[in-house]
Amino acid sequence: MCLGVPGRIVAIRDAARALAIVDMGGVRREVNILCILDDDRAAVDCVGDWVLVHVGFAMSRIDEGEARRTLALLAEMGEGTEDDS
Repeated sequence: MCLGVPGRIVAIRDAARALAIVDMGGVRREVNILCILDDDRAAVDCVGDWVLVHVGFAMSRIDEGEARRTLALLAEMGEGTEDDS
């Protein structure tokens, strides 16, 4: 089973390599954000965005409400922010 963990992009570590720092429930990790970039949205424009992270990649953007509900559910289940990456 695959599990994506919601997180918020707090900084861009390396825009050329599409690497960002994402806070996932208090745990900060380096994440590749290439999958959520396009011609209209540069890496620096993604700071503050909520994303769904799976094995070190931001797979999609999500809204804040969905992110917070999912984080609460994961905490309830005891999953925390472990994503096996």
